[in-house]
Amino acid sequence: MLKRIYVEFLKPGMYLHELCASWMSHPFWRNSFVLDDPNDIQRILESGIKEAWIDSSKGLDLESVQTKEQTEKEIDRELTRAIESSVTMPERTVLSVEMPRAAKICAKALEAVVSMFQEGRMGKAIQAKDAMPLVEEIGSSVLRNPGALISLARLKRADDYTYMHSVAVCALMIALARQLKMGIRETCEAGLAGLLHDVGKVAIPPEILNKPGKLTDSEFTLVKSHPEEGYKILLEGNDISEVALDACLHHHEKIDGKGYPDRLPGSEISLFAKMVAVCDVYDAIASDRPYKAGWNPAEAIRRMAEWSKSHFEDLVFQAFVKSVGIYPIGTLVQLQSGRMGVIVEQSDRSLLSPQVKVFYSTKSRVRLAPEIIDLASPGCGEKILAHEDPEKWGFSDLEELWRGAGPRPW
Repeated sequence: MLKRIYVEFLKPGMYLHELCASWMSHPFWRNSFVLDDPNDIQRILESGIKEAWIDSSKGLDLESVQTKEQTEKEIDRELTRAIESSVTMPERTVLSVEMPRAAKICAKALEAVVSMFQEGRMGKAIQAKDAMPLVEEIGSSVLRNPGALISLARLKRADDYTYMHSVAVCALMIALARQLKMGIRETCEAGLAGLLHDVGKVAIPPEILNKPGKLTDSEFTLVKSHPEEGYKILLEGNDISEVALDACLHHHEKIDGKGYPDRLPGSEISLFAKMVAVCDVYDAIASDRPYKAGWNPAEAIRRMAEWSKSHFEDLVFQAFVKSVGIYPIGTLVQLQSGRMGVIVEQSDRSLLSPQVKVFYSTKSRVRLAPEIIDLASPGCGEKILAHEDPEKWGFSDLEELWRGAGPRPW
């Protein structure tokens, strides 16, 4: 039986069904578990959360301390919850507004995925309902402005790569699902598939995953086992959908039938597995990894276009490019005037006309006062000639130019 109680009445042995708070203020990555550690109760008390749901059929019950006031509050809260749970599309925001919110979500998501993977490493089952609040929070940010969280999630430290990669692929999958005109349910499924696609890497020793040099044949064979290992881990959960299971197992299959683990031809690869394949490769090659610096986002798109006939479903790849842009946020470009800038916002009107923060003149070889130019605005005489390599030009502050000031939150 479910009961809503004040958190002051929580005690070890109770089964926590759900905390009455948003995921962002949640002290744990999951909602439901037995409270067998007094420290967990203390974390809840210190979080500022006031109420929680317990399930007396799965743990200790609450003694007779419930008051008429609390019963009335339960009814009021249930009505509020029913209203708040109705699906609404968040309003679209500009990058500068969404960036701080996306940064907080990335930091929280990193903690959540680390905890999720650690529990998977210890043999604990992963439940889809525990991961969905994380997917929904990421999805809300992507729907407000996809460029913010997707671009931030591309910034990774070597020891965080696997975890932030899961966050990034989740965000990319949601953006791609919306581009493919999927409904809310399918979009959430896509996000969950992206979040869980690499969970099998918990079975791979960290020293191999984070090895800075080339892998040996035996090490590479071990790494290639992660889709099957992840599939086994997800099977332990009792509510993981077939979509997430299939995408986990088959996200390294290729259209030409030369992928792994089953060497499936394109006709036998599911749409969601094809989607994860594109999102996974993009984030992998556009991010710094322990053994290789990432390509700039536009170069990553160009390279993927070269591989598309053998690796990716054409329809899915084209939709992906539309979702992130030919020149994704963070790309260094040279304009027709000889000025250089970094992409800071996509345009709904044209993939070739994003917003550019101009900061350098190639003619005079001097830095300019940063200025944002909307290439899609009427009368704008500028256009992009090409994307450029930041290292070639010695620009070490490109991230700060598109992301804004302040340290990374993770």
